[in-house]
Amino acid sequence: MAGIALVMPAMAQDKLIVIITPSHDNPFFAAEAAGAKAKAEELGYTTQVYSHDDDANKQNELIDSAIAAGAKAIILDNAGADASVAAVQKAKDAGIPSFLIDREINATGVAAAQIVSNNYQGATLGAEAFVAAVGEKGNFVELTGKESDTNAGIRSKGYHDVIDQYPDLKMVAQQSANWSQTEAFTKMESILQANPDIQGVIAGNDTMAMGAVAALDAAGRKDVVVVGFDGSNDVRDAIKAGTIKATVLQPAFRQAQYAVELADKFLKDGATGVDEKISMDCVLIDSTNAAQLETFQVKG
Repeated sequence: MAGIALVMPAMAQDKLIVIITPSHDNPFFAAEAAGAKAKAEELGYTTQVYSHDDDANKQNELIDSAIAAGAKAIILDNAGADASVAAVQKAKDAGIPSFLIDREINATGVAAAQIVSNNYQGATLGAEAFVAAVGEKGNFVELTGKESDTNAGIRSKGYHDVIDQYPDLKMVAQQSANWSQTEAFTKMESILQANPDIQGVIAGNDTMAMGAVAALDAAGRKDVVVVGFDGSNDVRDAIKAGTIKATVLQPAFRQAQYAVELADKFLKDGATGVDEKISMDCVLIDSTNAAQLETFQVKG
């Protein structure tokens, strides 16, 4: 992919923060971008917002362009724990600090900060709600995220560390739907054909949970418990409608804003003043508090 360029006036480049996330088709990543952009502009920076679409090569080119444009900092939800290390190092070598959100990379001392949700803690909350909703017994399906994303494995471990304590709960299928609603729909259709006797679906994110619900609905299965992870408005509405039991809110908007605040501090003071790795706890969202959820924030 050629021709990605950040063309900014010289004065604006003195205060440029580049924000790079996965596709904004996913409301979680759109909320990250919106949160970072709003906070950066509030603090007096100009911004450019891009998506790498989970393509490490595209991410690499976007970082090259950010370096060429003289960006002062990069806010990044990266395209792979291993695949992103070299790109973040390249930015650092060019004197541009990167502030990672949502996903860690498999290196320390390369990014200025790595701010992530406590995915394990959140997954245990979701699993506890799932176990209670299915009555501690029955057959269930797990839809997992992209294998290159560390969060997918951490969430799955958190789920199983809770669910596997219940011998009457049996996992009849576990498949990756790569965080995709469309893929989750297709996978769930196939799983249902092979395993019609299921009582629950636990998904590694909300987009996959929504895909699973669509497949279940198409099959006339309104009796299956579904739990997601992220805290999207779509799943909030599904919880209120009774088609999804619960989700786990990751504070995406706040994480992105905090990353910009740390970038601002770093640029002014030469350090963030906090540890590189920062974990933010997740919150269970169910029928008791779904009405307070708006764009990955609990309000009121």
